[in-house]
Amino acid sequence: MNLLPENRTRDARTMNATLYQNLLTQIEPKPIQTDAEKERFLMEIDRLMDIDETQITEAEASMLELLAILVEDYEKRTCPVEDIADSHDILEELVRANDLKQKDLLDVFGSKGIASEVFNRKRSISKAQAKALGKRFNVSPALFL
Repeated sequence: MNLLPENRTRDARTMNATLYQNLLTQIEPKPIQTDAEKERFLMEIDRLMDIDETQITEAEASMLELLAILVEDYEKRTCPVEDIADSHDILEELVRANDLKQKDLLDVFGSKGIASEVFNRKRSISKAQAKALGKRFNVSPALFL
C-alpha cells in the first residue's frame, strides 16, 4: 500500500483550500451593490487574468470565475436591457468600430480557422484570447468571458 500519492493529493488539496480561504479573506467577494464594488472586483479580475495560464492555481481560477459571475449578476440587475450583448457581440462591435477585419486579429486567435470559428460563434473566446483582445482594444478582458 503506497500512501505517498494520497498524501501528496491531500497536501495539494489542503494548500489549495488554504489559498482559496486567503483569497476569500483578501477580496471578500459578495453580491455587488454599487458601481465602486463592481470596479474593485473588475480590478481583481484583471489582476487574476494577468497570471500566466500555466501558473494560475485552481484557487485563483475559481476566484476569477466567482468574481466574473458576481460582476455579470450586478450588470444584469443594474442594466435592464432586453438583449445584453454577449462576448461575440462585443467583439463584432469593436471590430466594426475600429474598421478591422477578421484577418486583422489572427495574432490574437493564432490561426485563420480558430478566428473563423470564434467569429461564427462555433467557439467561445478563451481566457488567453480575452486577455489579448482586452489589450488590443484597451478594454477589460472580462468583457469577453
